[in-house]
Amino acid sequence: MRSHLEFRSGALRDPPHIRPGGEMLARLLATGLPAHGYRIERIIAEDWGWCVRIAHDAFPLWIGCGAYAEYPDGHLCFITPSRPRIWRWLRRIDTSETVEGLADALEASVRQSGVAHHLRWWSEDEVRAG
Repeated sequence: MRSHLEFRSGALRDPPHIRPGGEMLARLLATGLPAHGYRIERIIAEDWGWCVRIAHDAFPLWIGCGAYAEYPDGHLCFITPSRPRIWRWLRRIDTSETVEGLADALEASVRQSGVAHHLRWWSEDEVRAG
């Protein structure tokens, strides 16, 4: 299941005085994802980056956005939940279809920005390793 997307883009890099990084990317997704049928609740600054909260009744759904230190212009988006099944209210919920649909919309939004390159989804092993 795709949950972590890395890519490169100098145009989406926040200015050095903006901390935490990832705000420009979060705002791009907040404007791009509704075209794919997603309603954005809000974007929130976190200590590690930015969180794009997506309206979803069955379980909490969001995308984390931040700088990816492997590259000077690197970015990383991660979808939560990142597991195919979660427990909620004492029942097991399959998240895979929802997360895969959001992964498609995430990739399309980043590609449609026209400023991203070297897009790559992490493997399951990379996700587990962190």
